Amino acid sequence: MSATPYDPVPPSGGNGGYGVWHCYRHPGRESGVRCRRCERPICPDCMINAPVGFQCPQCVAEAPPVRTMGSLVPKPVVTLALIAVSVALFVPSLAVGGGIAGASPDLVDRLALFGPAVADGEWWRLVTSGFLHFGLIHVGFNMMLLYQLGSMLEPALGRLRFATLYTTALLAGSFGALLLQPDARTAGASGAVYGLMGAAFLGMRRRGIDPMQSGIGGLLVINLLLTFLIPGISIGGHLGGLLGGAAAATLLFATEGRDPARRTVGVAACAALATAAVAGSGSIRFPTNRMTAVSDSTPTAKLFLSMFMVWPRLLNGWKE
Repeated sequence: MSATPYDPVPPSGGNGGYGVWHCYRHPGRESGVRCRRCERPICPDCMINAPVGFQCPQCVAEAPPVRTMGSLVPKPVVTLALIAVSVALFVPSLAVGGGIAGASPDLVDRLALFGPAVADGEWWRLVTSGFLHFGLIHVGFNMMLLYQLGSMLEPALGRLRFATLYTTALLAGSFGALLLQPDARTAGASGAVYGLMGAAFLGMRRRGIDPMQSGIGGLLVINLLLTFLIPGISIGGHLGGLLGGAAAATLLFATEGRDPARRTVGVAACAALATAAVAGSGSIRFPTNRMTAVSDSTPTAKLFLSMFMVWPRLLNGWKE
């Protein structure tokens, strides 16, 4: 039987003992090491360090890519899409010089939440107002909060269920804003963000984490205090979003599990809740002979304090 290049070959001298292997990639080179995966002999030039022993270049090239813990977490696609829409709507404000503290007047007239316009059939304002912002700082801090909360909640809930949560909170926030200030032009993602905060609060309690210790409790308390203390804030938008998001999260958490039908029930229940918010918005009677100034639903001070006082603790608490 003829010897292959990597079969042991009796050493010259014919005295038996140890044989000699030849590298399967370089047949003319002797080798004393085999690849840890394929067991073929390899020379020093072909030896690649592995966690245990050495591997040959071919096995390394064919090995599946190494996945880190971070790569196992789904990307928050819905969250990024929501941010992209808000940023896209904000770009025209830069063109008209309203980037720091204002918004495009044309977009405000057409997309901001305004009770009489909703009563005239412009229902889209219930949604578009949640993507319109007044100034660079406003959109910047709102989107920062949305990204951080969305990065926690979307992988846990899944894309469809997270989108359902966000939509329900947004519509509930619009209903609350119209309920308390029907004649104000209101905009901002604060209502929906408040809903995400409520969902995070309930999610931590469900995991056995004390929200007050994790930071989400402090985040809520600070934001609620500022909502009532700082003038110009849409109180109804914040409270409506918070209650709507908490209610939607309760429904979604109660229908968790591997059963698709059970999960569908939770999504359908949230859709019914969102529909009720829209119907409630349509039932409000609006004044037709007066207008108030634009209502900034998320002032800079509130977001700034929230982010820098409690956000590191919030992240640590969710990851425990």
